[in-house]
Amino acid sequence: MLDACAELVDEVGYEGLTTTLLAERAEVAIGSVYQFFPDKRAIVQALTLRTMESYLQRLDERFASDDLTHWWDGVDAGIDEYITMHRTVPGFRTLHFGDVVDLHLLDEQRDNNGVIADQLARVLTERFGLADVPDLRFHLEIAVEAADALIKLAFRRKPDGDDRVLTEAKALIREYLHRQVNARGDAGRRSVVQPAKPADDQIVADTEPAQPAAQPA
Repeated sequence: MLDACAELVDEVGYEGLTTTLLAERAEVAIGSVYQFFPDKRAIVQALTLRTMESYLQRLDERFASDDLTHWWDGVDAGIDEYITMHRTVPGFRTLHFGDVVDLHLLDEQRDNNGVIADQLARVLTERFGLADVPDLRFHLEIAVEAADALIKLAFRRKPDGDDRVLTEAKALIREYLHRQVNARGDAGRRSVVQPAKPADDQIVADTEPAQPAAQPA
């Protein structure tokens, strides 16, 4: 049923999807659909969760390769897999990670791109040893939002993705994250204690000439 759902959303969009259409495409009774899913939102949610698991599995396989030697290679791999899924995975170009349906489809507490950023933080810290701190997750969330918007633009411009836009998207995200990660490292190196600055009245006291001692009468 999930495969049938993916095909249908590419053909008719989420708004055009109905449980009746789904039952017909999957060649099952409508009662079988409702046995597993109360409505079409639940069906799409299940499809989106499966898609996210597939994306993370693809990343794990890429990250297990010795070809990735730096964390920014991992970032490039994450973008490449996202682009590949737009081109090859039925339904993904329409649904992405569920934002067409609900910004909180993957998690009630976080929006969909925030969930993806969390997962990217996990694989980057596990594979490349980056410190898993709130700043990293924040910067990854910014990067995911920017990459998502630019990749959508590329696929609006051309059915298979505008390569010029995709190239610029990768360069922009890599430069942004490289700058932020380096800035975190530089800040740590600069965090040394500076000598205390003397108070202004102490400076004055040190620079005024000494007064002559009083002479006996």
